[in-house]
Amino acid sequence: MKRIVLALLAMPGALTAADQVTVIKAARLFDGKSDHVVSPGLVVVSGGKISAVGKNAAIPAGAVTIDLGDATLLPGFMDAHTHLSMPFERDYRVTEQALLKKTVAERALDAAENARKTLMAGFTTVRDVGAADYIDVGLRNAIRDGKIPGPRMLVAVHALGATAGHCDPTAGFAPLLFGREPGFADGVINSPDEARAAVRFNVKQGADVIKTCATGGVFSLTDDVDTPQLTQAELDALVDEAHALRRKTAAHAHGATGAKRAIRAGIDSIEHGSFLDDEALDLMKAKGTYYVPTLMALEGVKEMLNDGFVPPPIEKKARQATAALNATVRNAIARGVKIGLGTDAAVYPHGRNAEEFHLLVDLGMKPVDALKTGTSADADLLGIADRTGTLEAGKAADIVACPGNPEENIRVVEKVFFVMRDGVVFRK
Repeated sequence: MKRIVLALLAMPGALTAADQVTVIKAARLFDGKSDHVVSPGLVVVSGGKISAVGKNAAIPAGAVTIDLGDATLLPGFMDAHTHLSMPFERDYRVTEQALLKKTVAERALDAAENARKTLMAGFTTVRDVGAADYIDVGLRNAIRDGKIPGPRMLVAVHALGATAGHCDPTAGFAPLLFGREPGFADGVINSPDEARAAVRFNVKQGADVIKTCATGGVFSLTDDVDTPQLTQAELDALVDEAHALRRKTAAHAHGATGAKRAIRAGIDSIEHGSFLDDEALDLMKAKGTYYVPTLMALEGVKEMLNDGFVPPPIEKKARQATAALNATVRNAIARGVKIGLGTDAAVYPHGRNAEEFHLLVDLGMKPVDALKTGTSADADLLGIADRTGTLEAGKAADIVACPGNPEENIRVVEKVFFVMRDGVVFRK
């Protein structure tokens, strides 16, 4: 009998049944929208959803109680910028080799492990903003169907960009590697009509969100990090088509010129934004555009640079971006720009996502406001605030717990020890 119990406890989701009424207690609670942590913490879960929250919540007879003690209950965290299908290697050259040598099947299995690590870190929802070989679609579906443990996923399929740009999968490689010049079905667009065709193709293949590259990037081989890479007309068409098909949009944009084109087009979020100027930030605030600064990517790049594992052309771009980003984020916080939490997981080791919270606090954000970026703000950005992002009756039972009080020490969120997604406990 003991072996059977231990085997059940080792199985993802075996600790609770979806139709079981469960009461989760802790010393404190942050609901994802309030301005303070409150005491005590109590959440009633039934049928995979939250049925009541707070010390006065009615507890049904026969409910199972999980008492987590001196801890804080929070909504499941969200990461609006991940690449779960991509490996992390401290040496950039090893990453290139891994992508070239591994089969699609092996990379899909690696992605499943990345998804598990992300969920165990307390992230119950992620937006995956670009993958190859439809691994992101398969991963999302396998998690959704309960075949493997992982966070709820919104996926982008191919990220869309210009020939020789940051989203061109063949830029910097020998022509024979791909066998042909990539087109809109591969994510490469060079006109407004191709932009619309690419959006439609991605939606056909299962995209929940449309991601584009409006400027150059750090790790691409044939561009400068801040150059604009799509015209205003191309971005206008891309965003218009995506919104017509009821898909949110996100733009990789380090440089201010390309970012402003995307903002004017109506993009929903700017990712990275290393060199955003005052005009860009003011435009974002006026339009309600979210800024997802991906500070953990900066940490990952710093670690690679310190170890000498970045080729010289990429090192130059990396140092330019890292030198500018912190000042840009401070400026965005001061101007009241909407900020969402995203980390660029894969530029650093998967599973360290929660470190993004303290990086935002280090740059001037209040701990509670930082917690909102990875809960209610991201839910709004992703268009799923009616389903998750806060601890409220009727929402999905996405609940995590960390020791201590994150309002007093934000870094305790890096020590999540309880994870529930859709009413199923994955970590306890």
